[in-house]
Amino acid sequence: MTCALILAAGRGERMRPLTDHTPKPLVEVRGRPLIEHHLDGLHRAGIERVVVNLGWLGERLRAHLGDGARYGLRIDYSVEGWPALETGGGIYRALPLLGTAPFIVINGDVYCDYPLRQLVERAQNLPPNDLAHLLLVPNPAHHPNGDFALDGARVRDAGMPRHTFSGISVLRPDLFEGCRDGAFPLAPLLRKAIRADRVGGELYTGLWSDVGTIERRDALNA
Repeated sequence: MTCALILAAGRGERMRPLTDHTPKPLVEVRGRPLIEHHLDGLHRAGIERVVVNLGWLGERLRAHLGDGARYGLRIDYSVEGWPALETGGGIYRALPLLGTAPFIVINGDVYCDYPLRQLVERAQNLPPNDLAHLLLVPNPAHHPNGDFALDGARVRDAGMPRHTFSGISVLRPDLFEGCRDGAFPLAPLLRKAIRADRVGGELYTGLWSDVGTIERRDALNA
């Protein structure tokens, strides 16, 4: 059974003062909290179990989501406290809850209409040697230089054109082999795997937004 992790521990500095009292995943986008869009999409994709990591105002987020039953899901929580553990450290802390199979990861502060059922299929059919599958998107105005290139269905750390990592991916637990509990970023692990040709990917040109500022939130709502 494929599991999913929603990264929801961040502070949301660029959305202050809104996030001084509201966890960023509970900021409303298009009429409902941002994280609920992810939960509904995962449920429609056939996911039954979701892990949410908790950091800034984490107990408010837990109180809002509960056990996940009203979303048709089971939600478990990976508690980090504050300060949180960065993306890599947060995923590593959650690994015992995610099992041994490839799992889906979604940044809690993105909005995207990618059909997540396709990502479930990617997770269930990830090539044995691959450590990750990344969803890339066209570069937004605030990130014009992108992150990675694509060579067919393989992600490269060099080459043109470059695209932006969407914050949506499939990861294999083995990506974190040798890591230790604590705060660390995900990007160096991905780049190491990319250089070893162990990362696949695709470019999605549909609706995607990094809801990292109030202005971007307002643009989506408009």
